[in-house]
This record gives sequence, C-alpha cells and structure tokens, in this order.
Amino acid sequence: MTKPSSHNDSANHIAVFQETTIRRVWHDGEWWFALVDVVSVLTDSVDARQYIKKMRSRDAALDANWGTTCTPLPLQAPDGKLRATNCANTEGLFRIIQSIPSPKAEPFKRWLAQVGYERVKEIENPELASARARELYQAKGYPQAWIEKRMRSISVRGELTDEWKARGVAEGKEYSILTAEIARATFGLTPGEHSLHKGLDVVKTGNNLRDHMTDLELIFTMLGEASTTEIARRSDALGFVENRSSAREGGKIAGNARKALEAKTGKSVVSRANYLSIAGTDDMAPSALPVTQTSPPSKSVLRKAPRKK
Repeated sequence: MTKPSSHNDSANHIAVFQETTIRRVWHDGEWWFALVDVVSVLTDSVDARQYIKKMRSRDAALDANWGTTCTPLPLQAPDGKLRATNCANTEGLFRIIQSIPSPKAEPFKRWLAQVGYERVKEIENPELASARARELYQAKGYPQAWIEKRMRSISVRGELTDEWKARGVAEGKEYSILTAEIARATFGLTPGEHSLHKGLDVVKTGNNLRDHMTDLELIFTMLGEASTTEIARRSDALGFVENRSSAREGGKIAGNARKALEAKTGKSVVSRANYLSIAGTDDMAPSALPVTQTSPPSKSVLRKAPRKK
C-alpha cells in the first residue's frame, strides 16, 4: 500500500496548467495548491504576492477568512529549499478565483475539477496512480528498466512509512531521522550528503535524490527499507526510539550486502551518476541522455559522513 504523502516523487508535488508549473502538496486527504503559482497563472502578474495583498484589501470577506482559506505548507522554493507557502485546497481556490477578474478563471476551474476527479479515481484504484507515475517518467526519458525499479522503490517506501505510522512514529522530522539512519547504515552517507555527492545541491527543480539514483543505489535503498519494515514487525517496535534501532539494523543489512558486492567488483555502489540531463526540468526533451559517470565517492565526501555508533 502506498500513501501520497509518504514518498518524495517530484511528479506528485507538481501539476501543470497550460504549460505552467503549479506546486502542490497532499495535506489532510486532499491536494493543496500554492496560491502564488495560481495567481501568477490567472493574472500574468509580475509580482503575484503583491497582487494577493491588493486582492485581500479589495475583498473584505476574503481577508476576514484568510486563515481558514489558506494554510502555510512546506513546498519546494526556486532555490530548492522547503519553505512555508500559502496554499489552498480546491474549495479555497474557487473562493479566491471569485476575487480575480480574469477570463482565465473558467478553464482553471475545469482543470481543478479534473485534478480532483483523477485523484479520487486514484484513491479508489491505486494502480492508476502507478500508471500515471510511469507515464511521467517515460515522458522525461528515463529507461524502462529504471522506471520499474523506481516504482518498486516507491511501493517499498510506502509500506515502510505505513508501518512507522502504525507504530507511533510522527510524520515529518521523525520520518526524516529514521530515513537518514537507514541511508547512513546502507551507504555510509545521509541523504543530504548523497545528494551533494551527485551534485544535486545546484539544481533548482527535479532534485529528488531517488530520481537520480542508479539501479544499484535503488536496489540497496529498497533492501534497507524492506529490511527495516520486517525487523520492526518482528520486534514489534513501538515509538521513535525502538523504530530508530530497527532502522539502524535494517540499514546495516543493506550496508553489509553493499560492502560484499564492492569487495567482489572493486567498484563503489555509491555513484556520482545522475539524471540531471533528462530530469532537471519538467519540460526537458525526452531524448536527452543521462549522465553515466560511475566514479567512486570522493574521500572528502566520505569523511563527512557521521560514524556509526
């Protein structure tokens, strides 16, 4: 079972309306859209935030209920960092659109209705969500074999986060800490260090680490997370502390397997290879080729990795 909020698939955090990016996030069982992106689309304003400010001053009723219409939620900013951004759900956007005198509003309403319909259908039949994700990766030019591994990794990740939720682990910070524990034990690097090693720190969009992993990196990531899930179940781990121990043990299993493979092949599994050439932007041509560099991680990067306790 997968959860829309549990995986980091960039396609699930970006929508496109008339070739314009609309950032969105799954919150409280529905999509919430970045208000500044929506206003930019509907008004062609060079300063959407200033437009919103003036719109609120014109519409006293909207301004009075602004706190219930909009909610600050974390979204990826142009600099690649997560920042609190005013978002509204479909109902809230319909209300805001009423204050925007624009001929673009009607097609936007129809688009929102279509997005909502598709999401409901995906909840009823999760296979539709998987099919949509495959189509997006194919459109970007990812190899078919890689796509199948990526889809499997999403499923494994979803099963793990479902288990964490059932065992009392809090979403957000605690999920991130446990994920880092698994990655550190698996690769000797945290996800942040792994991203830097691949050069993803300079990318403005499309810099989700897992979308830039090699086949082997995806396989060992899945092994670490699947092992963690099984260990948590067998030990009946409850709460953050016990699940942190399971995460370390699960990652250790994958880490030992990685080291065994590296000893046999003489090649590092941790790679600088990435897919920036085909996934750096949403409109990148599908024919673009991925980077195939497979040099081992530099000593400076590995030296920064926290030691296992």
